[in-house]
Amino acid sequence: MSQSKKRRVLVALGTVVAIAAVGAAIAYFTTSGSGTGSASVGSSSAVTIHGTPAGALFPGSNTAVNFTVDNPSSGSQRVNSIQLESVTTDAGHSGCVMTDFTMPNVTVNQTFPSGNGQAVTATGTLTMANTALNQDPCQGAPLTLHLTSN
Repeated sequence: MSQSKKRRVLVALGTVVAIAAVGAAIAYFTTSGSGTGSASVGSSSAVTIHGTPAGALFPGSNTAVNFTVDNPSSGSQRVNSIQLESVTTDAGHSGCVMTDFTMPNVTVNQTFPSGNGQAVTATGTLTMANTALNQDPCQGAPLTLHLTSN
């Protein structure tokens, strides 16, 4: 085979390979599709509220109450307000009248991420009424504040 004939065969073969490569690179089918996915939404968990009075109470006095929140949930939860549900004491102070202790509802409007011991910005005011009666049974009484929130 002559040199020019070989060259034409090689050029023709190279052209065929190049065309095949270009055709393969741009060949495709179009289609449409659909599918589904799934996820879940968590649930709220009850927060625990801790109240710590700043000082001792005497008839006719009040003290600030500082709060912390424990949020056991994996997500953030909002506390709108804190209410004093009741006050109790130990058996040694059973003559102490628990209704003498009051605290107005505390507006919080704060969101707490997951975690314990988170400070509440708002504070409460716990008051011991001056009933003009003997309140000696309350002297030295350890008070437990039962708190709720919404």
